[in-house]
Formats: sequence, structure tokens, C-alpha cells
Amino acid sequence: MTITHNGFLATRRLILKGAVTVALTGLGNISLGFAPAFAAANDKYPQDAFTAKSETDTIKSLYDKTVEPSDKIKIDAPEIAENGAVVPISVSSSLAEVTSISILVSGNPNTLAASYKIPAGTMPNVANRLKMAKTSNVIAVVEAGGKLYSATKEVKVTVGGCGG
Repeated sequence: MTITHNGFLATRRLILKGAVTVALTGLGNISLGFAPAFAAANDKYPQDAFTAKSETDTIKSLYDKTVEPSDKIKIDAPEIAENGAVVPISVSSSLAEVTSISILVSGNPNTLAASYKIPAGTMPNVANRLKMAKTSNVIAVVEAGGKLYSATKEVKVTVGGCGG
């Protein structure tokens, strides 16, 4: 099967039309004041939490509550990450009324790697690719029903990702 020059142009036009439509829809939502589902209107960027150097300081900046361990939080991460620059991690929870999920890496220069607000009715499941400076614990902190829960998993890093 060969694609003719005209067929290629028609496909290219279709792709470009779709991209323009998506872009204009996004601009329309911004100009009409619609916020994406993951951004709450009055939330501000948690600068202090993202610059904190320890787990305790990070949790205090984000939540200012005590954390208790839970077996209802699942961290899916490799036991050994061959490259610390790109470590796939996902967190899911079977807790009810989850409002946020944060991922902390205890061995990184800045402990907080990611923080998500979970809208009501959304499945509490997030995934990311993180940089890890060295072998360390990955901690998932889940806020559910006004309380904080956590789970921990050690990930061994063979090649450093944060300047190593």
C-alpha cells in the first residue's frame, strides 16, 4: 500500500485541524474561567512543601497532621531502578473519600516529588516518573476522610538521577 502525495496532504490537514480544535477549546476554557479538574480555584502552589528537605517538614507544610501507616495504599515501583533519572512510580488507594496523594522520596535533596489533589468521584490512582538521587524510601501520603495515611517502599537505584 502506498500513500499518494494527495493522501498524505489530506491526512496532514486532518491532524492539523484536530490540533487547532484542541488548542482553541483549551483557550476557550481559560477565557471563560473554567479550571481543569485537577486544579482547585483557591489552591496556591505549595512552595514550602516542594523545597522542604525532610519528610517531617514536607508533611507539615502540606497537611500539618499526623500520619498513620495503611495497608490500603499500594505503591507500584521497581525494586531496582537501573537509572535514577527515570523511575516509574504509581500510587493507588482503596481508602474512601481520598482528597490528595503525595509522593515523597526520602533520599532526594527536596523530599516532595509530586502532590495531587483528587476531585470527588475520581479514582485515587496517580502515576509519575521520578528522579531519585540514590537508593531510598518512596513514601505515599494519602489524605482520606480528613486523616493522613502512608505506605513506604524501598527502591534501589544503581545509577543516580539527581546530579549523580
